[in-house]
Amino acid sequence: MAKILITGGTGLVGKRLTEMLIDKKHEVVILSRNPKLKNEFKWDISKNYIDDKALVDTDYIIHLAGAGIADKRWSKERKKVIINSRVDTANLLFAKIKDLNINLKGFISASGIGYYGAVTVETIFEETAKVGDDFLGEVCHKWEEAAHQFSTENIPVTILRTGIVLSKEGGALEKMRTPIVSPLGSGNQYMPWIHIDDLCLLYIRAIDNHLKGVFNAVAPEYHTSKTFSKELAKSIKRPFVGIGVPSFILKLLFGELAIILLEGSRISTKKIEKNGYSFRFKTLKKALNNL
Repeated sequence: MAKILITGGTGLVGKRLTEMLIDKKHEVVILSRNPKLKNEFKWDISKNYIDDKALVDTDYIIHLAGAGIADKRWSKERKKVIINSRVDTANLLFAKIKDLNINLKGFISASGIGYYGAVTVETIFEETAKVGDDFLGEVCHKWEEAAHQFSTENIPVTILRTGIVLSKEGGALEKMRTPIVSPLGSGNQYMPWIHIDDLCLLYIRAIDNHLKGVFNAVAPEYHTSKTFSKELAKSIKRPFVGIGVPSFILKLLFGELAIILLEGSRISTKKIEKNGYSFRFKTLKKALNNL
């Protein structure tokens, strides 16, 4: 049994991960701006404050905190919030770990497949690919740099570059359940996805199997916006219309943010599978039937 501190523990992934870690008899502590439960402790980034009691005897930190990439239009201010909510939080954790001399066994951080940039190309991106030269690439690069600083203290670092997380508790899937299901834009862009349980199992594997390094956290089956929408429509028994929502409408609605809906490439899962992980939900059909 390990003591695991989670940032972003009240979010979509954090809640499910907490349940699964507790089921495996781990002790879970959550950092929250407004702690309510016994296992929640206060932190306040604006004041560089973390309740020291949260960190005592901590074995692992799982860093999920960060403002939602797709929650609001990307104004100049919003872009700062997206980056700072990931980087400043990691920096504060690093400073506290050093100050309190915590003997951490591992720092495990979320990241995104946006690391490779919002592009639709023939490349199947492996973890060694270069960072994208757009805003998403910048976010993920700075996010990962903040995580890698823990390795300067001989703390193993694991990073999971995550795709669209499918869950029945909300998130992307809820927004896709429209009365009529249709692709976005051309429909030819890829939509790397992962069932929430597989994602949480990858975090648990990082602890139980001492995974170290960067791993893509997406399911092995590739889907375009068109094939994804078709499978979803079949699953929820709603009509599918193959004509995509026009790109210009999405750009009008979402501004620059629309790029994450209109672009996407395939992401390789070879590395995590070579490390012995077998996906519970390899196919979209199986994932949607479960959810």
